[in-house]
Amino acid sequence: MSALPLDLELPDAAPARPVWLMTLADLALLLVGFFVFLQASQQLDQRALAKGIREGFGVQTAAPAVEPMAVSAGSVAGFAPGSAVLPQAPDALIVWARESTRDGRVILRVAGAVDGSAVDVDPVTGSGAVLAADRARAVATALILARAVPADRITLSAARPGRRVVTVTTGFAAPNAGARQ
Repeated sequence: MSALPLDLELPDAAPARPVWLMTLADLALLLVGFFVFLQASQQLDQRALAKGIREGFGVQTAAPAVEPMAVSAGSVAGFAPGSAVLPQAPDALIVWARESTRDGRVILRVAGAVDGSAVDVDPVTGSGAVLAADRARAVATALILARAVPADRITLSAARPGRRVVTVTTGFAAPNAGARQ
């Protein structure tokens, strides 16, 4: 292994810029870019801009899965075991639903339930979930036929077993939907 001669001269390093100057330049470019973005977005459709940003970051927007928060509730109880026939005419529920959905942003969530016993099941399928759905459908049908609520503002679901009841809750679906006049 040979040693380097002592008289060999290495080139001088080029003078470097201070690190803080590079950071300041990066910050200034980001700030200018931000102001250009703000100015350009004033002329765009805000929904199209938001959609483009979501797509740029890979956010899936196929179907909003936002469940509206329940604001008020009503119910129909007293179903016979294994039956989805309404125990009484839901006149009070119809009046309540009509009043509650006067605002066009409100939707109803109708949730049927069973008591969880072996006799409180659908007689054809033997399923408690089918019976709960049938109970919810019976109440929703009564509300639609009474013209209390349009069909497109009702969602059906099944609740946890506990009681033979159908619970109807109201919730605000969309803050930008128009109110019914």
